[in-house]
Amino acid sequence: MRKIIVLNRISLDGFFASLNDLTFGMDWFIQDPEVDAAVHGGGPADTLLLGAITYKGFERSWVPMLNDPNTPAPLKAIADELTHMNKVVFSSRLPAADIQWANTELHAGQLVEVVSDLKRQPGADMLIFGSGTVIRQLAQAGLIDEYLLILTPVIAGVGKSFFADVPQTSLTLLSSQSFKSGNVVLRYAVNR
Repeated sequence: MRKIIVLNRISLDGFFASLNDLTFGMDWFIQDPEVDAAVHGGGPADTLLLGAITYKGFERSWVPMLNDPNTPAPLKAIADELTHMNKVVFSSRLPAADIQWANTELHAGQLVEVVSDLKRQPGADMLIFGSGTVIRQLAQAGLIDEYLLILTPVIAGVGKSFFADVPQTSLTLLSSQSFKSGNVVLRYAVNR
């Protein structure tokens, strides 16, 4: 059965995004190419599960890089990889006409049912970035298998809480790796 892996940055005080929509909530992130390489090598995934806000932010950020000759090669490679992945977007408010990115399908509801079905289908693992509402619903349904967290050395103070309304869950640490930037990558399996 395919796994669902959550990949997010998280502040020391438990936020996964700021409230600043102009930066897509990423204004306190400490970027580090070594961290990016470490989490990218986590295993094959062929599907992204996204909420509308994360999808629109990704689309605005990554799609233009595909044809921009000034895009650095590593970013262009990520843009190409994300474009070729299946993207499953969950939103009851996003019009289907707004879905422009290749390999994207929109579902207006039935998140738990759709994802349960996807888990049973053949294929590689599925990733969730951002998408706090999607994460909360899937955690409540017991469908998340792993958390791959980039713990950022920041106390954000305010923001979007990562674990709001998530039931108490026992985890097993699979790996941890620290970086000179102060970021720490933590990989946890959900205990069943």
